[in-house]
Amino acid sequence: MSRMQLALRVGDLQGSIEFYSKLFDTAPAKLRDGYANFAIAEPPLKLVLLEGDPGQATVMDHLGVEVDTADEVDAAGKRLTGEGLDTLTEDDTTCCYALQDKVWVHGPGQEPWEVYTVKADSQSFGRPEGCCS
Repeated sequence: MSRMQLALRVGDLQGSIEFYSKLFDTAPAKLRDGYANFAIAEPPLKLVLLEGDPGQATVMDHLGVEVDTADEVDAAGKRLTGEGLDTLTEDDTTCCYALQDKVWVHGPGQEPWEVYTVKADSQSFGRPEGCCS
């Protein structure tokens, strides 16, 4: 099963956790310092909340497609490269408290998209400024 990912940078993490828990009628799947994610079954969505500066308006951080296997990530990277898009592949990278394989592309407005799979949980966040710069 694949699902869309929406990562938001929020100024009020606790308030956002409470809001999205109510909106999607589900508790976070993972809570860490400055981070939460929801694995929402319906609609199939991975909602990621990244703590921003206090009081800042919520902004889109990055978008993604979560897939089941590293082979699917590899196939997506080959397909996107074949379509003429610039890609950045990251294998065995720690990001968002998970060990992941991923491939990045940017849309025409420079919006970052990742196709990724989670290989294992991690106790560290990974890159300090987020996963998609």
